[in-house]
Amino acid sequence: MIKKTVHAPQVLCEAYDYDKPVPFSRGMRLDIRGVSIMMLSGTASVDERGQTVNVGDLRAQTQRMFHNVTELLKTEGFQWHDVVHTRLYLRDIDRNYQELAEERIEFFKQQNLERLPASTCVEARLCRPELLVEIEVLCVRDSKESG
Repeated sequence: MIKKTVHAPQVLCEAYDYDKPVPFSRGMRLDIRGVSIMMLSGTASVDERGQTVNVGDLRAQTQRMFHNVTELLKTEGFQWHDVVHTRLYLRDIDRNYQELAEERIEFFKQQNLERLPASTCVEARLCRPELLVEIEVLCVRDSKESG
């Protein structure tokens, strides 16, 4: 088995580089017996300096979140077609779920997904009060397709 940390410094700094460092990797890739698995940590509307962007705007935060995840996927040659599960965390599910669903539908259409990933969405207090949404992602594919 091969383990590799995942980075995308062009869009996200490492969590240990934050003003208040946090000990986690952006993601881990595992190559096991011909299968590549990538698990991405909670990813939100954060920029390459570790700053929250799009404060107060759920739609813009969702779009930046998807952009960050897309860039993380690309670093290892993955794409949204390889995503098998997402777990979303919303600060206020009653207020923002419909907007989030609309943004996800639009984004998945743009990705031309044949199959939508399994998904869970829960209400949660996020690590920063200005964050409205965060996502975790699980990807699986044949290692022969690996980047």
